[in-house]
Amino acid sequence: MKIELVPEHIKKIIPYLPGKPLSEVERELGLKDVVKLASNENPLGPSPLAIEAIKKHINEVNLYPDNGVYYLRKKLASILNLSMEQVIIGNGTTDILGDIARTFLGPEDYAIVADQTFLVYRLAVQAVNGNLITVPLKNYTYDLPAMAKAVTPHTKLVYIANPNNPTGTMVTGEEFDRFLNSIPEDIVVALDEAYYEYIQDPAYPDSFKYVREGRPVIVLRTFSKIYGLAGLRIGYAVAPEELIRYLIKVKCLFNTSHLAQVGAMAALDDHDFVTKGKRVNKEGYQFLSEELKKIKVEFIPSVGNFILLILQEDPYKVYQKLLRKGVIVRPMKMWNLPQELRVTIGTHQQNLRFIKALKESL
Repeated sequence: MKIELVPEHIKKIIPYLPGKPLSEVERELGLKDVVKLASNENPLGPSPLAIEAIKKHINEVNLYPDNGVYYLRKKLASILNLSMEQVIIGNGTTDILGDIARTFLGPEDYAIVADQTFLVYRLAVQAVNGNLITVPLKNYTYDLPAMAKAVTPHTKLVYIANPNNPTGTMVTGEEFDRFLNSIPEDIVVALDEAYYEYIQDPAYPDSFKYVREGRPVIVLRTFSKIYGLAGLRIGYAVAPEELIRYLIKVKCLFNTSHLAQVGAMAALDDHDFVTKGKRVNKEGYQFLSEELKKIKVEFIPSVGNFILLILQEDPYKVYQKLLRKGVIVRPMKMWNLPQELRVTIGTHQQNLRFIKALKESL
């Protein structure tokens, strides 16, 4: 086209490439019973209570959803001991991550992100033509002192994943306290806790205390992981009321479906499912870590529902071999981790199959 339609900052964006769906891998390779351990999904499936609720409300999909998500916000506020005005719901937390960039960044503003972390942070900043400062990890963990030193007078936003995806490492409450106290009070910190429910380390931050104190911290959590509702696309964020009011201004109208809302409401009551998910994940991690040590495959200790492997061989070739054996994992080159593969912790049978396939692929 002779007329320039697309701004330069949009042209520069490298889109996020999700893992291949099961059906596509089965079709391409002529396989059956493929195991997907690539996207950190819940191997137990969705919350049974959520499924029951969705079935009850399926005949209401001719109606627009509640744009204010009143009942889910009210329930979350009650559980979290917050006010409804401190809660916002999104089409997955990725939706809210984009809203945060649109709300707080202009063309002259800077955001700080880690180098090897969830790619959506970088994409959110690029999409609004904001400026990026990228800080490398230290020992596969967020280097908060280095991020604090990277702050400039133009810094308006910092994204932090805790635990970090794809490394599975976390920063402690003490570390986050020091970081927050070392940066100016007018910088918004988006604290992404997508894997919060899997954490069993008492040193993990009490992130909601910052919200109650009125600090400019936005805490994000999701129904995609422990509740098994990734396909419904629903997550939430909590923050001081003033920040939530600004986020609402840029939120897409009807951004969460009616079925997603009722499914999430029900999932919050599915305590047995959550308990089972934590147990299966803990047992799976113990099994995989022991087996990886036996075959001398280096990995990063993880507090999430996935493990990052560091291979001596070409990871992409190992990925392809695993794929042909019907096991999907995630190569990490796009994350600037050229020797790594990430594997989701599955059920015991899935973990057994992965280890067997990995042994044959190395």
